[in-house]
Amino acid sequence: MRTRTARNPFGFIGCVELRQALDKHALDERELMDRLEEVPAGSVFYHTHGYFLRHRPLTTAYGNDFARWTAVEVRDQALAERLAVVDPFGFPDLELLREELVTIIHDHLRQLNTVPRAELAGAFHFQQSHIVQVELGPLATNLAEFRDGLAAVDASAIYFHMVEARTRLGRPSGDFAEWLRTSLELPALADRIERIDTYMTSLERVRARVLSLVDQALEEEVA
Repeated sequence: MRTRTARNPFGFIGCVELRQALDKHALDERELMDRLEEVPAGSVFYHTHGYFLRHRPLTTAYGNDFARWTAVEVRDQALAERLAVVDPFGFPDLELLREELVTIIHDHLRQLNTVPRAELAGAFHFQQSHIVQVELGPLATNLAEFRDGLAAVDASAIYFHMVEARTRLGRPSGDFAEWLRTSLELPALADRIERIDTYMTSLERVRARVLSLVDQALEEEVA
């Protein structure tokens, strides 16, 4: 049996989202498009990538707040379905993601004679957020300790290391894959974890997938 010791230990970090309401609102789809063009990039992030943190126990049909609003409040299923298939992780930056969302709404409105509208109580309220990092549990110095820590940490740590690290902190591989590759010298396992698609699933399913891959690697260490 061979147990690798990491060059640098891994520390799990959970996160808490501090929300900030913006003075930007929409009652119909044209207003949604116009406000979407104006809001800070952090608001685009909040309503797309941040959706996964706020709905972490669930697999939802929408994938972002814009699709959910058009489906639930405006009851425009055609636009909701088009917005729901936009994978925010498929865009290298938030401005390109914003452009894609605006283009979809614009193209949809061009085909309509009237602009679909929500009830007054169902207005879309734009927000953005700031992430506060929280250190969790003991450091992991080998793969078995990493596995135990991953199984126990709050789901916000999955979001922080797999979503926040990639999209807002500029670590494209995600923290798990980067640590496994550089500190434990397990590039094959790192590659498999890096390829996990976090879109249209839940953080718990992402956790389960990472644990499954780590378990396979631990079995190979024992063999």
